[in-house]
Amino acid sequence: MVLITRASDLAIVGANGGGWVAPVGTPALSSPTAQPTDPWAPLGAISDDGLTYGFDEDSQEFTPWGLTSPYRTQITKSVRTFGLTAWETSRIAVQSLQYRLDAADLEPDVSGITQYAETASPVPDRRAFWFLVIDGDAYKGFYVPEGEISERSDVTFKQDEMSGYEWTITTYPDAAGNTVYHVDKIPATPPYVGS
Repeated sequence: MVLITRASDLAIVGANGGGWVAPVGTPALSSPTAQPTDPWAPLGAISDDGLTYGFDEDSQEFTPWGLTSPYRTQITKSVRTFGLTAWETSRIAVQSLQYRLDAADLEPDVSGITQYAETASPVPDRRAFWFLVIDGDAYKGFYVPEGEISERSDVTFKQDEMSGYEWTITTYPDAAGNTVYHVDKIPATPPYVGS
């Protein structure tokens, strides 16, 4: 008979969290419990759908002549994405991402008016991202050294619905070939016991 110690602290519920954006080249935080500071800009409130960490992979199987099962599989595509809906659509960092503009171009004038235009020919807009998921004493940090919004949903303005910018952020490899760095703080738990 096998006895298993189950530690509920190792099960993560995305109870809380946040997102930040900064210029490419901004280093990761050394701890997920640290408060991000300038140049990290907060994305503000995120919808109750939370954060989605996506995996998009393709592979090619190689099956030898005379066999019915592959004896090798080669990964031919491996993409990581993050999905969220930003609710604070008037926040400068959020508008900057939505419209691919420099944050300085969105600063209001002395009368509080902001003016900007959307180009018909967008250019790449890579940024660094920091995402945090919190569940009690468990913290999961995701540092994206180079990411870009690759999908934007329609934006709805109506009385009974919160307007938001729904994004898919695609990650790109940095100079070391990495797309996502994990910085976690997990509570100490007893080891599994078996016989």
